[in-house]
Amino acid sequence: MSHQWVEDDGDVPPRVSRVGCSGPQSLQSYIMYHGTTRQAAQFILTTGFRQSSDGMLGRGVYLSRDLEKARRYPIGHPEDDKVVIKVVVNVGRVIAIRYQGHPRQKTWHDPAYGQVYDTAWVPPNCGMVSSGLEENCIWDPNQIQIIKVICPRPTPNSSVNTDELLAIGAAGVLAAATTLLLTLRS
Repeated sequence: MSHQWVEDDGDVPPRVSRVGCSGPQSLQSYIMYHGTTRQAAQFILTTGFRQSSDGMLGRGVYLSRDLEKARRYPIGHPEDDKVVIKVVVNVGRVIAIRYQGHPRQKTWHDPAYGQVYDTAWVPPNCGMVSSGLEENCIWDPNQIQIIKVICPRPTPNSSVNTDELLAIGAAGVLAAATTLLLTLRS
């Protein structure tokens, strides 16, 4: 069974940027993506993002400005159970981690090691990520605002029930909108 990931380029909020050739610039906002399962996405839409306990860059929320990167996650999981959560992130102060073993690789948010950063960015094709695509780790989940959930669409001749996928996608968008509205009210 084959799937296609489609993203609408026309819905970028004002003063927000998409992926470009350079890394995210400090104190700017960007569209980013987080790949996960349908069940995990529902949990995130209900409770918000939470820091992972560890990872290549230590604790934080792992996102990418590249939809291609996010749609691969979770790696090895069936395509029809994957979704991508589209978000806007205020990156705060950004540090580039360009190689394995970088002295700030897992201490970029720790004041004991000097300057505190809000986002750690791994550039594309630097050898740290097997896909060669960029990675971002955001320290504070409150810097992330959910926009919508992107579901893969079956390609023609696929046996997936598209009405079911559309219903799940609509429910995800409704939950994301509710979460965003509650966040804005508080």
